[in-house]
Amino acid sequence: MTHQLFDCRDAYSQELEALAAADPRIVAVVNDSVSSTKLKSFRSKFPDRFVNVGIAEQNMVGVGAGLALGNMLPYVCGASCFLTARANEQVKVDLGYTNSNVKLCGMSSGMAYGELGPTHHSIEDFAFTRVIPNLAVVAPADAIETRALMRYSAQHVGPMFLRISRVPVRNVMPEDFVFTLGKAHTLRKGNDITLMANGILVERALDAADILSSFGIDARVLNMSSVKPIDREAILDAARTTRGIVTVEEHSVYGGLGGAVAEIVAQEHPTRIKILGIPGVFAPTGSSDFLLEHFNLTATGIAEAAQQLLATSRTVA
Repeated sequence: MTHQLFDCRDAYSQELEALAAADPRIVAVVNDSVSSTKLKSFRSKFPDRFVNVGIAEQNMVGVGAGLALGNMLPYVCGASCFLTARANEQVKVDLGYTNSNVKLCGMSSGMAYGELGPTHHSIEDFAFTRVIPNLAVVAPADAIETRALMRYSAQHVGPMFLRISRVPVRNVMPEDFVFTLGKAHTLRKGNDITLMANGILVERALDAADILSSFGIDARVLNMSSVKPIDREAILDAARTTRGIVTVEEHSVYGGLGGAVAEIVAQEHPTRIKILGIPGVFAPTGSSDFLLEHFNLTATGIAEAAQQLLATSRTVA
C-alpha cells in the first residue's frame, strides 16, 4: 500500500500562521534559516512579527526570552543541532531558570540533514533538553500531531522544545487527535511486548508490529511523543502487562526516550527493555534513509529486536 507522505515542517509553519492570525502576541524568531524553517510565508504575512537575528543562536534564544518578558509569545525556530547545542546555556538560564514562555522549534532533528554529516545531525537534543527544569520536550509523530502540538503550545504557559523533523512520514494519528502533554497515545493494542517510539519512528514501530503479528506476536505500540513530562502510568502498565519493552528513537541510546523509560522501569517495576537508537557514536554521512538502515532503525530491525527480547525472556523464565 502506498501512503501519502508529509513534511511536518509544513504542518508546523501553516499552523503557526493560523495561530498568529488569531493571536497578535505571536512572533517568529529565526537564525537566518528562513527557508529550512518554512517561514517565508509567515515573514510575508507578518513582517512586523518576524525577527531574523542572523547566525547567532545564543542571541536568538535571548531575544526570545526578552520578547516573552514583553508579553509576546515567541516561537524560536532553527536547526535543532544548533538550537540545542550552541545555545544550551541560554536555554537553561534564559528559559528554564526563568520559566520563560518561549517555544523552541528544533527543526530537521535527528539525522534528517543526512549528507551534511555529524555537525548537523541532532542526536543528542533529547538529552540536552530533558534535564533542564521547567522545559517540556515533545517529538510529534506526524503532520496531524504536529498541528495539534502547535495549537497546544500556544496555550501552554512555560518553555517547550518541539522537535520537528523534515523526513516525510505518513499520518498515523487520528484526524481528530488532541494533544495532551505527558500522555502516551496507544496506536495498537497488544499483550506480548510493547514498542514505544516517537517522531518519525512511530510509523516504523507500527510496521514492525505488523511483521511481529505474522509470527503470532501481539505487539502494543505507544506513541511517546511527550518525552518530558513522560507518561509514567503507560510505561508501568506496559512493564506489568507485557513481557518486555522496546524503545525506538532517532537519537542516541543515552539520555533520550529509552533512558527516560528505563529510569522509571528500573525504580518502580523492573522488566526487560531494549533501547534502540544511535549506539553512542557519531552517525556517518549519508541520506537519512541510509542512516536509519545503518543503525537498524527499520521495521525489520525493530521487529528483530523485539523477537530477541522475547526469546531472552523465555530463556530466563
